[in-house]
Amino acid sequence: MTVRSFRVALASLLPALALILSFEAALAQTPATPVPAPSASPAPPASPPGSPTPAASASPAPAPAASATPAPAQPPAADVQTADAFGEPITLEPKKVLIAKGSANWDAAFDALIESFKTLTALLDKQGIKPTGNPMIVYTSTDDNGFTYLAEIPVEQEPKSLGKGMSIGKSPEGKALKFVHRGSYDNMDNTYEAITNHLDEKRLEAKDTFIEEYITDPLKTVEDKLVINVYVPLK
Repeated sequence: MTVRSFRVALASLLPALALILSFEAALAQTPATPVPAPSASPAPPASPPGSPTPAASASPAPAPAASATPAPAQPPAADVQTADAFGEPITLEPKKVLIAKGSANWDAAFDALIESFKTLTALLDKQGIKPTGNPMIVYTSTDDNGFTYLAEIPVEQEPKSLGKGMSIGKSPEGKALKFVHRGSYDNMDNTYEAITNHLDEKRLEAKDTFIEEYITDPLKTVEDKLVINVYVPLK
């Protein structure tokens, strides 16, 4: 519900609320006169000693049924927690990673990243080494024509032999801001534009690098279903 619709709904409830309050005020005044009436005739309480008492106790019994209704109102609260992080401050912890250097132009950017991930994954599979985290891309330089990067996959065990352009190192560490991108790699421009605006508004200065962590497996996930955490290290 938007703020506007919430205010409209609240305004529509005000007449009914006034009617309820006036009705309760009227009820508060009426008991003042009938109270002496029952005390004036003591005969009724004496004649039915057994029947009036259960009848009065039976009326409050339905009250628990009303208290059971608010329970279903709790599930919608879970939807609020599904919001993605946008500019969340975090501290990146260094991890041991298998690294492959690469470069690409922007037109073939995603294809180049996928090929790097395939090369690293093939080496690990061949040596029976399982990754210990999500694959990452660390952008080391960018310009209008293209970029250079490091494709990284966290590992606990070091491979016995490395392929051309590969090395073992550490993933970036330190203070950063976390953003989440959902959708195809082609739409990343919109995410980075929003990140730039956020940094400008908060007057934050970022380092000359940024990291993409692929939460969904880029080798198996349909491109428009990708979920990517973007980390922007701060100076």
